[in-house]
Amino acid sequence: MINEKITRTALIWIPSVVLSWIFIQNGIGKIVHSDQTDKIVTNSSVMIITGVFLLIATALFLYNKTILIGTILLVLYMIFIVIIHIDKGKPFDIEVLIVMSIIFSAYLRKPQLFSKEI
Repeated sequence: MINEKITRTALIWIPSVVLSWIFIQNGIGKIVHSDQTDKIVTNSSVMIITGVFLLIATALFLYNKTILIGTILLVLYMIFIVIIHIDKGKPFDIEVLIVMSIIFSAYLRKPQLFSKEI
């Protein structure tokens, strides 16, 4: 009984932890290496602001009471990335999978957010 509960909790949190690790690495990379602005923007302050945004959105995503806000912010960020990839003609299937994974992991942790009765 206790092992089932621990296993269930671990399996519910694994997708969130993996996604959070990806976004934390990305956010810290944008803050630390803000001088590498050869991708989209030419201003390093935009990269720093984006990195801080990612870290805040990830923290909101991990905290159970603010999971909805964090999910919305991360999904909006990733949709923006998908739009950029479409515009530049780059493949965007991995980014779409990340968007779906964010929504799926939020559903695993708090399924009542996706019910009709909120």
